[in-house]
Amino acid sequence: MSNYRASYRKIFQTIILPRWKLLLLGFVLIIINRLAGLVLPGASKYLIDEVIVKGDIQLMKLLLAGVAAAIVVQSVTSFFLTRLLSVEAQHLISRLRSEVQQHIIHLPIRFFDNTKSGELVSRIMSDVEGVRNLVGTGLVQLFGGVLTSIIALVLLIKISPLLTLYVIIPLSIFGIISLKAFGYIRPIFRERGKINAEVTGRLTESLNGIRIIKGFNAEHQEIGNFSVGVDRLFRNVRKSLTSTSLVTSAATLLLGLATVGIMAIGGYMIIQDELTVGDFFAFTLYLGFMIAPIVQMSNIGSQITEAFAGLDRTEEIMSQDREIDDPKRKIRIESVKGHIVFDQVGFGYEKGKNVIENISFEAPPGSVTALVGSSGSGKTTIASLAASFLIPDAGIITIDGVDLSAITLDSYRKHLGVVLQDDFLFEGSIRENILFPRPDARESELIDAVKAAHVDEFTDRFEKGLDTTIGERGVKLSGGQRQRVAIARAILADPGILILDEATSNLDTESEAFIQDSLGRLMMGRTTIVIAHRLSTIRKADQILVIEKGRIMERGDHSTLIGLKGRYYELYTFQARI
Repeated sequence: MSNYRASYRKIFQTIILPRWKLLLLGFVLIIINRLAGLVLPGASKYLIDEVIVKGDIQLMKLLLAGVAAAIVVQSVTSFFLTRLLSVEAQHLISRLRSEVQQHIIHLPIRFFDNTKSGELVSRIMSDVEGVRNLVGTGLVQLFGGVLTSIIALVLLIKISPLLTLYVIIPLSIFGIISLKAFGYIRPIFRERGKINAEVTGRLTESLNGIRIIKGFNAEHQEIGNFSVGVDRLFRNVRKSLTSTSLVTSAATLLLGLATVGIMAIGGYMIIQDELTVGDFFAFTLYLGFMIAPIVQMSNIGSQITEAFAGLDRTEEIMSQDREIDDPKRKIRIESVKGHIVFDQVGFGYEKGKNVIENISFEAPPGSVTALVGSSGSGKTTIASLAASFLIPDAGIITIDGVDLSAITLDSYRKHLGVVLQDDFLFEGSIRENILFPRPDARESELIDAVKAAHVDEFTDRFEKGLDTTIGERGVKLSGGQRQRVAIARAILADPGILILDEATSNLDTESEAFIQDSLGRLMMGRTTIVIAHRLSTIRKADQILVIEKGRIMERGDHSTLIGLKGRYYELYTFQARI
């Protein structure tokens, strides 16, 4: 319960309070709207008891004019309510989505390693939707419903306290049932958001991996996985529908019983001349005005409960620490020489399970350091630490003598260039992907990067050249073509420190010859860390570190390591035979 109070308090402070003027205007409009709505039942009493019985035509004209004016007021206030509050609610949703996306994109790499991208999409796009019921017409309608019911209750008591007492009893029972139901529903809505995110995540993965699914004839398997998720979502919805249908059924039963009682008691009172026909007719209409908002409030209450559940999940992710919020990162660097030092560095993705241990080496400015070894030995982890994607659990990494963990990430990464193994490209044109690190680069700089990476070798064959659309993740290009675009992107970035993770892994022999020449020029004067399984591509590296089981097993240049006839020699001669 204390968590809910804290959640309500934060939502009030961050969402409702800043918009108090708009909500106040909404409350004023809803008061005018609901008061205008009460004119009709009030006029009906006089229509029956005075106009019809006594034939007062003048009074009839006044009543008709009053009712018509009230209808116009209702229409105008309803329009402005929707226009002001609904638009503001959608504006708030768009702002919240931007804030959540901004927060998520600044979370550490570790967070993304443990969270499905489709789940994050659901968090950003779906969880904040319910806020429209807090700032939009939902909250104001809830207030308006309470106000209308109170005013109608006062008028009902004025007409007949006995009839009103009979109505209050079933309504009180209905209110208790509704409160219990909403308390039960909220956790269900929270769970629904979680299930929906998981199902969306799996669906996103399957669509991204459609070639693998079809390649292994696994369509039925994937259909089954999705069906299981959808069924979980259905069972959750069924639970919430059971609760809401209980509220609706209770309303129907209790209000139906109240209606029967009112017909009996009211009819008896009319016969006994204790109540006029006009009073009874007005009572019936006022009763509708009191009951309708209460029934409507049960629906609005469900929506607001769902909104709180979604905002709970949003708050959960917004409470995650961003990597840029690290209080230790206070040093800004304007330029780098590129002197990298690893001193007794250790790291593990899980506590107590180190991937690398006691890694120590020095990469002087402008040097090329190559990391080789078996898959899973820790090479990519070392490169990720150098790129500041990860923070060491032990030891220290320095850049030009400054602790990397104390340097602000934006000031460091603007000097960093990466070409990763999965050569990720965004949907769009080849031009847009190469310009990604420097959208404002001159055309001449773009062309130089294109030529240096030999991208023009294949774009010249395309009808639209660099403006060719490559599809999601660059699926319309071959592996070698995607890699060259990624390398051109790194060349254009003109970094001081370069991380190459299998940068030539997808190239054929002819393309590799082109790229090796380009990479040679790219690496000149830049501190470069290269990960390569093709040992022939790193023969000219200044130093080669052989990583096995998270430790540096051997180090030296190519000729030195060949002379040792150790692990590097085994790897190199094995590849040479292949």
